[in-house]
Amino acid sequence: MNDIADYDAIVIGAGFSGLAMLHHCHKIGLRAVVLDSADGVGGTWHWNTYPGARTDSEFYYYSFSFSQEVRDEWVWSERYPAQPEVKAYLEFLADRLDLRKDIRLRTRVERAEHDEARNVWAVTTDAGQTLTATYLISGMGVLAEPNLPDIPGAASFAGESYHTARWPQDREVYLSGKRVGVIGLGASGVQIVPVVAEVAGELLVFQRTPNYVVASSNYEVDDEWMAQVRESYPENFERAREHVFAVPFENPAHGAKEVSAQERERIFEEKWREGGFHFMLETFNDLALDEESNHYASEFIRKKIRETVQDPETAELLCPKDYPFNGKRPPGGHGYYEAYNRDNVHLVDIRENGIEEITAEGVRVNGRLHELDVLIFATGFDAMTGTLTAVDIVGRDGLVLREKWADGLKTNLGLGVHGFPNFFMILGPQTPYANLPVAIEAGVEWITDALKFAADNGVEQLESTKDAEEDWAEEVSRAGSSTIMAQGVDANAWFIGANIPGKPVEFNVYMGGADAYFKRCDEVAAGGYLEFRGGER
Repeated sequence: MNDIADYDAIVIGAGFSGLAMLHHCHKIGLRAVVLDSADGVGGTWHWNTYPGARTDSEFYYYSFSFSQEVRDEWVWSERYPAQPEVKAYLEFLADRLDLRKDIRLRTRVERAEHDEARNVWAVTTDAGQTLTATYLISGMGVLAEPNLPDIPGAASFAGESYHTARWPQDREVYLSGKRVGVIGLGASGVQIVPVVAEVAGELLVFQRTPNYVVASSNYEVDDEWMAQVRESYPENFERAREHVFAVPFENPAHGAKEVSAQERERIFEEKWREGGFHFMLETFNDLALDEESNHYASEFIRKKIRETVQDPETAELLCPKDYPFNGKRPPGGHGYYEAYNRDNVHLVDIRENGIEEITAEGVRVNGRLHELDVLIFATGFDAMTGTLTAVDIVGRDGLVLREKWADGLKTNLGLGVHGFPNFFMILGPQTPYANLPVAIEAGVEWITDALKFAADNGVEQLESTKDAEEDWAEEVSRAGSSTIMAQGVDANAWFIGANIPGKPVEFNVYMGGADAYFKRCDEVAAGGYLEFRGGER
């Protein structure tokens, strides 16, 4: 490695990605450091402490497989772990794998610039310190940069105001008996509504775009189940790598049109009761590809909404009709629709005219002022690219990453970028739309193998060729355009950037399947990483 650099690798972010990358750097003997602006490890699971925050994935595939010690010793308590438990898991991982000695917290990266003459990355922190490394690796996460909506008068609100992604860390937020408003109904809003509904004096939910919320039955993990999972972690991981969504599920054998109406209803009902991704992924194999099949799933969910929500007018407002199921990311619901049966919960439709303004007293819609004590923005994230474009990442000839992507994304497999030597991304844009920990683990292993290959073969720079990233951009567009998700613009879906004003509308993720993506990564590695050895000099 480069003896003139402070480190072999600088990793940005101390969440799932950064911790896994640091561990794998240790395994191959690299001098590495992780930098994070937070005062604790956990990444998005450190920041997102809002009421109701939990995973949409079940515990046995929302964790890592690479550490036998962690697998044997960690005990999960819930099928869908809540935020404190996921954060505790990552803290345990950091302690058990002796990672903390190489983690610098309360350290924000302001700028990272590649020095071509010395072949190092110079990373400047908010304290004015500059650190150097041969490799720069982003582990900043896909859902970490908050989306702050531009609503007139937002700064004038005199009550308490919070964003779910930046919930107070240093104090408890008391909502009991208060008039609370929630703006935004992605996963964060869907999770927070039923929890706040139980304590608020009045809860007003401002809805622009209704979501397809899939029921999720949560329950405790007993000792027997935990023991079974421990034995099957490696097998589960391998099965997940062969699945389109990177989960250890069986792929359905039939499309929704290939069975009778009665059988179709039976399968939908069975998987609805099983909940979460089981409904999305284990019912039929063409829900994301065929409009008619998707219509059957969409109608089934609308039927469930109407059965659950007692007020017919509210139920109809909650039924998505302008876009298909999977047109935006369907969150798991833990009592979400049931919350609207409470007398203190009211749905405010803002689809036609939006929010006129936020005043000191509350939110004005269609000329009516809704007075509030607390306003919660659950407006999500600038996904996939937001964290990367928020930092000045400067490659060859002064090219800034956000400027390269201003007119459209270009990456090679979401791992590297032409013009940015020795720069890698874990869960970068154009990586699969999939269960994240499995994708993270696979990506970290690929990067680790590439770095070892470079060291063993005297390769000083790994950088995507221009042709390779052009080809991958075409493949990402082709794969996405062939799916129902292409209609996500009508739902302001984050995976095509439609939730951020001014952001190019394009697929930020690969919709061709995690299994196909992992095979492509393996092919590139088997070919000697030639697609990452052709940067112009």
